[in-house]
Amino acid sequence: MTDSSSSRITCSWCRYLTSTPSTPVTVTLSLKCVIIVVILLVLYTIALIMFLELRHSNIYHTPSIHKHQKLDSIYPSLVSAASSYGSFQQNADDHGSSSTQRYHYGIVIDCGSSGSRVYVYQWPTHSGNPNELLYITQLRETSGEPVVKKITPGLSTFASNPSAASKYLHPLLSYAAKNIPEVKHSETLLYILATAGMRVLPASAQASILEELQTSIPKYFKFVVAKNNFEVITGKQEGVYGWIAVNYILNKFAHGIEDHPLVVVDVSSQTGSVTPHIRRRTVGVIDMGGGSMQIAFEVTKSVKFDFTKEDLAKDLMAEFNLGCRSFDLDHNYQLYVSTFLGFGANSARRRYEEMLLNDGTNSSQGFDKLSPVPDPCLPLGLLYTSATNTQQKTFFIGLGDYALCRRNLFPLLNVTVPCQKKPCSMNGIYQSDINFHNSEFYGFSEFWYSMEDVYRIGGHYNADIFDKISIKHCSTRWAKLEEWFLKKLYPKSDILRLKLQCFKAAWMSLVLHDGLKFPRTYRHFYSTQKIDGKDVQWTLGALIHRTRYLPLREIEQMSPHQKGHASNWNFNHSYHFYYEYLIVLCFLIVAMAVIFYLRQLRHLRSLSSMPLSPQPPPSSLHDSSLSSTPIALSAGFGGSTTLNRVSSSSYFMLDESSPSGGKSLSKGDSTGGIYFKSSDYS
Repeated sequence: MTDSSSSRITCSWCRYLTSTPSTPVTVTLSLKCVIIVVILLVLYTIALIMFLELRHSNIYHTPSIHKHQKLDSIYPSLVSAASSYGSFQQNADDHGSSSTQRYHYGIVIDCGSSGSRVYVYQWPTHSGNPNELLYITQLRETSGEPVVKKITPGLSTFASNPSAASKYLHPLLSYAAKNIPEVKHSETLLYILATAGMRVLPASAQASILEELQTSIPKYFKFVVAKNNFEVITGKQEGVYGWIAVNYILNKFAHGIEDHPLVVVDVSSQTGSVTPHIRRRTVGVIDMGGGSMQIAFEVTKSVKFDFTKEDLAKDLMAEFNLGCRSFDLDHNYQLYVSTFLGFGANSARRRYEEMLLNDGTNSSQGFDKLSPVPDPCLPLGLLYTSATNTQQKTFFIGLGDYALCRRNLFPLLNVTVPCQKKPCSMNGIYQSDINFHNSEFYGFSEFWYSMEDVYRIGGHYNADIFDKISIKHCSTRWAKLEEWFLKKLYPKSDILRLKLQCFKAAWMSLVLHDGLKFPRTYRHFYSTQKIDGKDVQWTLGALIHRTRYLPLREIEQMSPHQKGHASNWNFNHSYHFYYEYLIVLCFLIVAMAVIFYLRQLRHLRSLSSMPLSPQPPPSSLHDSSLSSTPIALSAGFGGSTTLNRVSSSSYFMLDESSPSGGKSLSKGDSTGGIYFKSSDYS
């Protein structure tokens, strides 16, 4: 093919992307397609690199603090406390070894109804990054065991003798002091937090005990004792602390979002407006003990309450910030926390037995072994003796009917009680909506025992599997279960657990699905006793929440260079999701470009497969302004035929009905030839 007989299709916006005179038209378009796609892919790669760099800065850079904002003006009382802590720390650092200086310590004593436990925690010096929480871990002895000690009875037993309360706690404090370097005692924070046992005491009795502890303990120990470090906490506070501990161990409060499920939450800004914010999805917590049950989970959407009519529902919400800055959106959380007294496994069993005894059909039964009350919630054939009535023992005979057991237990949920604000769960108590499509829950205590001690399926919960095993267990004769127990086939269970397993399994399932309204198809519920091999205690959450302002000292000491890096984080954080949209946009552009060029090539090939006429085109189809020099076509066009030379100002080869002003293709004479024609060349 000679140069004079070749044709060129030129691009009006980039002449470099035109084919050479000797290049076939199809090859030219293919080359254009490849070059343009490569250019778009390069742009896409650049955007992706920018995005990855942003992710890196999002994790490792530090946000800035406004130059004109003084920390003591933002947190006047809390900065004072942090400064006091810092002075203690400085004095200790002046005298301690290098290994000792790196760690700081905190003590939390959990004063429960039956006893008190001491927990000792440690953390390294804070980095000064306002986005990071303190890295708090449980202190361990040289043997590797955690520093924990329990004493009995409960602190509430000293209501009539408050002066003996400090002596009662002395063994716990001495044990903690022994495990903390002495040079650090003067900066070690001490918290004594009382729960259920102390809550039932009159306010005057509570105050007398706490005042005794506040006065006497500093005489014997050098720990930091602030005014609010000793108190009786509410059930709501206890639930919040437990939720914080679980999510802290699961690393849900970190800023990096790689490899973590995400959630969009409505967060209140400094101006009071609600701002959508994306961060790591936290997990909900359900804890069923012997006497009560508690649920706590993050509410991702803002909820409005009528304070005059829905005050009780509003009281179930808790909003708090774990960051050291009040405007830290990443650590601002809104929780739903509700405690159900009497819904623990043991309390529910007592209520259930009373319901059976008060049933008219059983009024004359249950008071001797010869006439026990039929109970579908006990293994088949088990004669169970209960001391519900302190005056007289009662007897129940197992029917082993798991389905009937669940039906009999349903009235104990009290789901028909009037609801102040909908939706409600049990006892007419408001429950915030749960997004079952994007959530995760962990069940503790009875949820773990009911799944693991006998069934050995603790962990991921499946309602169908759980019910199937429960039906089989309940319908098994007690003589056979007892035989297996004596053969050590239930190493994690005691004999009482084995007797009441049918009841507790039915109660756990009923509360979860019929009370809290979890769908039976929900696949993100897990029972657990430990997380990453660690016991989860609400005391850890209490310490995390109460020490959240301690990093202020390190933040104040940040160098100007560090604060310069901080401003970069602010910029990147603000435009984080705009870069994500840019990635998507670049991808769509590349995809559309590929599809467009493929369609052009397909159209061109379909035209090339049609028969061409060997004769020159009729003169009536020729434009006088066009050259009459023929163009030799390649064999792919059906032989050595001719086309008129086309002006070099063409853009792309178009279909038959191109818009005015462009080039068009026309199916020509009777021989079926294809010719270019021009309608309005200048």
